[in-house]
Amino acid sequence: MLDRIDEYTLTNAQITNFIQDKGYTNLFNIHESISELIDKDFISVSTIRNTKHYKITNLGEEALFYFENRISNNIKQEIREYFKEEKINLKNESEIIADFIFNEHNEYTVKCAIMERRETLLDIRINVPTKDMARSICDNWRSKSTDVYQYLVNELWSKE
Repeated sequence: MLDRIDEYTLTNAQITNFIQDKGYTNLFNIHESISELIDKDFISVSTIRNTKHYKITNLGEEALFYFENRISNNIKQEIREYFKEEKINLKNESEIIADFIFNEHNEYTVKCAIMERRETLLDIRINVPTKDMARSICDNWRSKSTDVYQYLVNELWSKE
């Protein structure tokens, strides 16, 4: 799955839901396999607001090259169909990023970003006084990021 979607990352929930929906294995085996792939440096993991995002590494791509013929064509087709059906959801979850941390000034730094094909279109960091504010900004970022991006470009580009 990770090899088929190299422009983005996949979340733990996306991978787990696909595998469980298809009945390939149980939750315990999924998590054990993912842990082993991380330990062997075949996939990398990053955590954004308590959500794990996975990406295949160069070493993982190399290993897959040697073993890809062991994956049935039926499974490969089901993965392609899943991506086709869920393309918008997968893209949105990977391209719109929001997270916050508690900083050394006893405030919360909120990082909001828009990514497109591994390139950063917009990266904003805002300090706010409360965790509730930080959480609210993160929660609203997905639905308002396009408007914020357009507003900033228009305002900064205008000659007034």
